[in-house]
Order: sequence, then structure tokens, then C-alpha cells
Amino acid sequence: MSPAQLHADSIVIDGLIIAKWNRDLFEDMRKGGLTAANCTVSVWEGFQATINNIVASQKLIRENSDLVIPVKTTADIRRAKEQGKTGIIFGFQNAHAFEDQLGYVEIFKQLGVGVVQMCYNTQNLVGTGCYERDGGLSGFGREIVAEMNRVGIMCDLSHVGSKTSEEVILESKKPVCYSHCLPSGLKEHPRNKSDEELKFIADHGGFVGVTMFAPFLAKGIDSTIDDYAEAIEYTMNIVGEDAIGIGTDFTQGHGQDFFEMLTHDKGYARRLTSFGKIINPLGIRTVGEFPNLTETLLKRGHPERVVRKIMGENWVNVLKDVWGE
Repeated sequence: MSPAQLHADSIVIDGLIIAKWNRDLFEDMRKGGLTAANCTVSVWEGFQATINNIVASQKLIRENSDLVIPVKTTADIRRAKEQGKTGIIFGFQNAHAFEDQLGYVEIFKQLGVGVVQMCYNTQNLVGTGCYERDGGLSGFGREIVAEMNRVGIMCDLSHVGSKTSEEVILESKKPVCYSHCLPSGLKEHPRNKSDEELKFIADHGGFVGVTMFAPFLAKGIDSTIDDYAEAIEYTMNIVGEDAIGIGTDFTQGHGQDFFEMLTHDKGYARRLTSFGKIINPLGIRTVGEFPNLTETLLKRGHPERVVRKIMGENWVNVLKDVWGE
């Protein structure tokens, strides 16, 4: 099978996209052969603002139903593949939208939210993000984890503090994930995960999606798709071929104001970090270039069976487990 044929035949899942929602993005998803994606609908927003985001997103999906469908189950992911469309999974990058109400967890699940990051960079009612002194998982956080397990929402730890992450991994009765991260073994950064952290999540049945966000790659904005593939390989050597997938963190279509919002606590308060110039790795600058990743992994000697797993099959398996299907 040629690289193009394998890509067209595979289930291709991106574990994290925070790009600008519009038809242009959906068209590029189809160009890239994307079967499904975890698309961020909440970062700093509380309950009401997140509901508003979901309302707007549902309307956009309806208006572009020739390109995309909503995903609530892994059967929906397979249906998207059969129909030649992209399945949209709603995801949060912060549990802040749950506020202090356990009941909101199930409400969001019913609206199609399948993955929730426990904290985004800083402290919330659940635990601590990766840019603050880590106080660990709170008592309320333990209740949130249990409720997410019950209703079938995956706990994401990508930008969560090390201690909080460890405690979520131990507390959760279902697999948890780093939906989008890079190994600090290739570049030291607060957002990246140590070999020990990667091994710990894998040893406890968890999952790792590897990002290509340039500021966290060793060569930064000079990175290429081969540098991204190297990060995937480095991570896979630690977690194994069944616990790894893609989580690009595509920010396609957003301007500087968006990054200013992301890099300030609560979206407006103290500055947490500065990403600097952001250019995706050469060869996968846009979602539409996804087929190049399949080709690159094959060229680097990975068998078709493993490439299929990395590109999406592993995500389907772990989501099926977490979603209780």
C-alpha cells in the first residue's frame, strides 16, 4: 500500500486541535483526511461562556454537515470514516467550566464533551497547572475524577502539574491521557513530560498524544516533520506502540490576541509565558498536510500496522474504554 493509500484507508485522529472554528478549517480537515479530532471549546471560560461556545459550535457543525459530524461515541468516529467526513469531539483544556458543581460534568457529557483537561497552566478547584507550585489533586478534584469516570469523560493532564497529574493517574479508575505533550528528554520545558512521567502514565494504563507545537520542540520554529516524528518515536520507545497517538495542538487561523489570552492567567491576569513566533514544523504546517505524517513514519521504517495505531487506532481503543462502550 502506498503512503497515500494507507493514509486514506486509516482512521486518523488528532487528540487536540484548538484552531479557529470555521468552514476553512473543516475543508482543511477533509483535505488532510482527518477522521476525528478533539476540538477545544473551553479554556478559561466558566459554565455559561462554555455553553455559549458549544451552542455556536453545534450551529457551525450543522451548517457544515457536508464536511463534519458531531462525535459522542467511537461508533460516530467510524461513521465519520465511512461517510468521508470529520468527526468533532468537544473537549475542554480546563475543568474550570465545571465550576463547583459535580452535576455539570454529566450535563457536558450529554452535550458531547469527551475529553477534559483537569487544569490549564494554573490552579483551579480541581488541582494545579504546570506553571504553579503544585498542591496536588484537591478533595473536590477527586470527586470530579470519579464523576468523569462514571459518565465517561477522559481526564487529560497535558498542562497539569506533575504532582496533580500523578494523583489523577492513581485516582482514576479509567485510563487518563496527556492528549498533547512532548518529552523533556528532547527539550526541557515546563509543558514537556519527563521520561519518568511518560512511563508512569503508560504503566497505569494511560495514553500519550504527541504534539508538534514548535516552542516545545528541540529545534523550535526551525523544526521539520522529521523532528516531530523523532519526538513520536522517542515517546513510543517509553510508552509502547499501543499507548501512543497524535495530538498536534494546531492553532490554525488564530491571531496574536488569541495567544495573549492563552498565555495570561485566566485569560487576562498575570503573564505566564510567551511563546514567541509560532511556525508549525515544515511539512505539516496545516491540518491539510496530515498525509505527510503517515508518509514520514513509513519512510522512517515503521510498519503499516504501527503507523495505523499511531495515526488513530490507539485513540479509538482508549476512548472506547473511557467512554464505557
